[in-house]
Amino acid sequence: MAKITESTRKEVKEIVYNFFAEECEVDKSRINDNTSIIKDLDGDSLMFLELIEIFKKKYNLDIELKVIGKYAVKHPVATIGQLIDMQLLIIEHENRLLELDIKS
Repeated sequence: MAKITESTRKEVKEIVYNFFAEECEVDKSRINDNTSIIKDLDGDSLMFLELIEIFKKKYNLDIELKVIGKYAVKHPVATIGQLIDMQLLIIEHENRLLELDIKS
């Protein structure tokens, strides 16, 4: 479990923007937090899985895909900003991600 700092937030945002710019072959300047992953970038759920793997390695995360899947069903992601927010929650809470719903 990692503490999210402003530096972590900026780093995650940069990785996500670069990833989608490269994978979707769009100029990074066309991407912002309100960009729709599907409508604007023609992205898909496999890209989300690739990003999870990138962050699992980068931050040495211990989280199961089924935990992320259960959380994502209740908290679907449509925009780049939502994806960044979810990724920060994954980094911060790892396998305790589902406990966030219990506390709410």
